[in-house]
Amino acid sequence: MTLSTNWSFPTAIRIGAGCIEELGATCDEHGIERPLIVTDPGMFELEAFAAVQSSLPKDTAVFCDIKPNPVGANVDAGVDVFRSGGHDGVVAVGGGSALDCGKVIALQAGQTRPMWDFEDIGDNWKRADADAIAPIIAVPTTAGTGSEVGRAGVVIDEDSKRKVIIFHPAMLPVAVLCDPELTVGLPRNLTVGTGMDALSHSLEALCAPAYHPTAHGIGLEGCRLVLEHLPRVVADPENIGSRTQMMAAAAMGAVAFQKGLGGMHALAHPIGAMFDTHHGMTNAVLMPYVLAANRSAVDDPISRLAGYTGVAGGFDGFLEHVLRLRSDLGVPYCLADLGVDASFVAEIAAAAAVDPSASGNPIPFTEEVAAGVFVNACSGELDEAVG
Repeated sequence: MTLSTNWSFPTAIRIGAGCIEELGATCDEHGIERPLIVTDPGMFELEAFAAVQSSLPKDTAVFCDIKPNPVGANVDAGVDVFRSGGHDGVVAVGGGSALDCGKVIALQAGQTRPMWDFEDIGDNWKRADADAIAPIIAVPTTAGTGSEVGRAGVVIDEDSKRKVIIFHPAMLPVAVLCDPELTVGLPRNLTVGTGMDALSHSLEALCAPAYHPTAHGIGLEGCRLVLEHLPRVVADPENIGSRTQMMAAAAMGAVAFQKGLGGMHALAHPIGAMFDTHHGMTNAVLMPYVLAANRSAVDDPISRLAGYTGVAGGFDGFLEHVLRLRSDLGVPYCLADLGVDASFVAEIAAAAAVDPSASGNPIPFTEEVAAGVFVNACSGELDEAVG
């Protein structure tokens, strides 16, 4: 099945095999004459990056000094390259790390205040000079984070060892090119980790108590797409139809979580900052433990999701389906398998309770609740989390 269409919600999105060939024309459309490509070091060895470069002028500069979990120094270095090269836009290429870093570079290139002043708290974003934010074109090469349709970037403040969400409405890319052929060479573990991240976004959005029926509906279908197509992509990496559906699900998850996130992300952020774990895989490991802890508040929405996705047994059936899916895809059963040390429970719980994502959890995500979920997720004691 060949899928190709144009979207304009929440921004201009081109999705379909081969659409990367339109990158040069897309830059022209938005007045970007000297783009800076922001990507991660591993992209250089992939055929996908060659396809990106071939559609842009040969003298286009590339910045790739980015860690898997970007730190402030990565952004600062990218801003220096942007300014010294006289660039007028960013083409962010890669997974969530490259996309996030590229967006924050585009924000910071014209600012005089440090990026931490634009943390997603209250109206901090109003401190920025919106007219000085460079236009961004996003080219995702994974199907998971949804950063391509987001207005924020996550960066680690190494001084505080904290993941900080940097936000401004103008950080939303002006255009997105979702070419599923760029994801074909992705290693299996990254396909799984990013795909489960997409599921976590839509799933937490469905559980968030805020009223946002549009986001809720998008999250419902986003969950269905991942549950159906992620196993197919893992089994057949060259299945372009299912890879297209996974790219759609990734973007949908990021739109859905405008309704809210929750305990998975509230815990995954400090865990990733402290133990440098892959964000999507961390969410995948946390998923059943957070669902179990939230059961009293999410039995109805999860039961409806189970019915919509063809999973029998209501909440219990869906939880079992998630556990089976994780096992089939090779997701570790507990956080200890990711190298996470349970003795850091106090630090992780304290950070999780004040993480912006915690406010969307369907039950109050206090330090006590966060600590209980973290300990259970480290030990693999799922039954103790239930109830």
